[in-house]
Amino acid sequence: MSVAVTIESVEKRFQNFPALRGVSLDIQPGELVALLGPSGSGKTTLLRVIAGLEQAERGRVLFGETDTRDLSLRERRIGFVFQHYALFKTMSVGENIAFGLKSRPRAERPSPAEIRKRVSQLLELIQLPGLEKRYPSQLSGGQRQRIALARALAIEPRVLLLDEPFGALDAKVRKDLRAWLRQLHQRTGHTTVFVTHDQEEALELADRVAILHDGRLEQVGSPDDVYDHPATPFVCQFLGDANHLPVKIVGSQAFFQDRPVLGGLRQNQGGPASLYVRPQHLRIVDDAPLALPGVVEHLRRNGPLRRAEVAVDGLPKRLDVDLASQVAPAIGERIRLRITHGNLFAAA
Repeated sequence: MSVAVTIESVEKRFQNFPALRGVSLDIQPGELVALLGPSGSGKTTLLRVIAGLEQAERGRVLFGETDTRDLSLRERRIGFVFQHYALFKTMSVGENIAFGLKSRPRAERPSPAEIRKRVSQLLELIQLPGLEKRYPSQLSGGQRQRIALARALAIEPRVLLLDEPFGALDAKVRKDLRAWLRQLHQRTGHTTVFVTHDQEEALELADRVAILHDGRLEQVGSPDDVYDHPATPFVCQFLGDANHLPVKIVGSQAFFQDRPVLGGLRQNQGGPASLYVRPQHLRIVDDAPLALPGVVEHLRRNGPLRRAEVAVDGLPKRLDVDLASQVAPAIGERIRLRITHGNLFAAA
């Protein structure tokens, strides 16, 4: 049932605006891929090109070996789920789920009994059994989005496309639905592409993450790959928090204002560079070589962690430091920081 999706050098413009600039991406059968990026990066446009709702000016999309330009929308067999449910308000849950099956040409249409059976099976699958007779207005947002997904699955799609599927829901419901969608994907194994601007959602759900910026693909990789080994400064800053230090590379060390702050580098290239350090990769130390002195200016809560904002001479922006222990430094306290890991990029 699952099919590979191959995107080859796709370009798309809207008037004079280049929405996609030569995007290529191979998606394996049964893979769950997140298209991640800020607003205007081209992720929804790419999803719509895969669906056939937009035509690319250049490049092509293949399902398996078949060029999708040779397929009608019906032949593509796409399951599409939008952010705002898009359920028919005047139809019951059962009628909503059955809609795609009932809309088929008569020769391909299952019998009423088969349709009823399929609706019942899908309601079991999405863990909402027995709701056939309810109407969308009688359901919560999370339930409505699950019904929208069941409707997309009813036509036995070759590819499932989700456009910000949890964007309209509150944080707790989103988190529950993410875990549920991951389990559902493991059971059904559809080739799935979903669009999100939520980094946490992409990293938690996807087998691979494709990060778009200004219509270009910046990096594609597993969640660990893109987070731990960002290919560009943009990816580093977009995925999670990162402090930026302008440094100079001399030999195997990075210097900030003539002070060595990171050693053991394997770069051959000397000269100016940008060092990005995540808050969890800064440690408060008593005294150590390669330490950076600073003053604690603010303390705040960041989920399960507490975070210090540390002013360092020569940096216009405070450094964010995650505090691993329960003991926090006092505001105004002078501390020393050691960098345990950083990502270096040649200065632009």
